[in-house]
Amino acid sequence: MIHIKTKIERPSPELIEPFSKLGAATVHEASGRKGAVDPAIKPIRKGLRLCGPAFTVQCAPGDNLMLHKALEKAQPGDVLVASVSGYPEGGYFGGLMAVSAMARRLGGLAIDGCIRDSEEIIAMGFPIFARGFCIRGTSKSVPGLVNHPTVFGGIVVQPGDLILGDDDGMVVVARAEAESVLEKALKRVEAEVKKSEQLRSGVSSVELNKLGKVFEALGLVEE
Repeated sequence: MIHIKTKIERPSPELIEPFSKLGAATVHEASGRKGAVDPAIKPIRKGLRLCGPAFTVQCAPGDNLMLHKALEKAQPGDVLVASVSGYPEGGYFGGLMAVSAMARRLGGLAIDGCIRDSEEIIAMGFPIFARGFCIRGTSKSVPGLVNHPTVFGGIVVQPGDLILGDDDGMVVVARAEAESVLEKALKRVEAEVKKSEQLRSGVSSVELNKLGKVFEALGLVEE
């Protein structure tokens, strides 16, 4: 069995760049409401964004050995997407690892677990989405997997899938669908601009969304 795969297909930079300007909620809707990650996984501070190809990591419970290997093998712009075998209560990623990640110009970390040295990492500006913070140390002795399909926040992530995150949450876009999702997302943004103009003119959201018939069908009585 190959534990560590280093060659993965990624979306092109020309495809990733416009995604970086879109909101996660917009992309989720454009994806057909697929790929929404467990909202308990949040940015470690407000204003952080993730956008890049997934470099997946599967760690054993309480062990961060494979995160170190992923730091070594990931390419600039990659987002480490780490699962921790259902055991989030450990500081799987800390300040020194963040220093390494920034030196190697990685796009960020998304971990279905906790990190530590949060104040230091926040000051560095390295973008991380995590379940929280934990001071418990981890071992470096148990093998795992790099760049295999992994379940992250309830979503199956394939290496090279597009990862997008902002203050509202995270969404995973399958690499093969990224181009079509981008097209739909841009059209959605354009449509929302027009809707905003109508709402500013005083049109109600009920009228704009044609909800009158919905209320009528539900039998709602207005006095």
